[in-house]
Amino acid sequence: VLAGGVSLRRCGTRVSLEGVNRPVIDRIIRVDHAGEYGANRIYAGQMAVLGRSSVGPVIQQMWNQEKDHLKKFDELMVAYRVRPTALLPFWNVAGFVLGAGSALLGKKGAMACTVAVEESISDHYNNQIRTLMEEDPEKYKELLQVIKQFRDDEREHHDIGLEHDAEGAPAYSLLKTAIQLGCKAAIFLSERI
Repeated sequence: VLAGGVSLRRCGTRVSLEGVNRPVIDRIIRVDHAGEYGANRIYAGQMAVLGRSSVGPVIQQMWNQEKDHLKKFDELMVAYRVRPTALLPFWNVAGFVLGAGSALLGKKGAMACTVAVEESISDHYNNQIRTLMEEDPEKYKELLQVIKQFRDDEREHHDIGLEHDAEGAPAYSLLKTAIQLGCKAAIFLSERI
């Protein structure tokens, strides 16, 4: 069980697909799985560069939460019978390169990347929460609970990044804007492909 009471139990046969808005659910689960996959690759890249530094344990702690998130979306993909995005091989490389590249700028660069990505993801999760609430909050209760908890975790990662001097990174505003544009593009593509 994760913080906030979200269970990581297998939910395969417990999900009723009757009356589910398939296009909405497929899009949400596909893109969230891709996002958590990408986040794992970003933290893997950061750890490859900064794993033995003073910030290594902080990055590892956030990465461990992202691993739990990915595991849960792996389970939800099976439960809701959603195919993954065809772009996973690209996100594999792009995520690692972004993580390692930002870490090569130093601790502040890695934390600036974390702030940019986690802010984008938490905003994206908020949009999904609104969509599911408009659809049927009772029907999507478990999915809403998962997304709300993961949104809160991403906000925590965002705040950790700020506490670790993200704003002191070289060209912080430019770096943050560029990463967030990349996140928007990744979200758009992963929902559809």
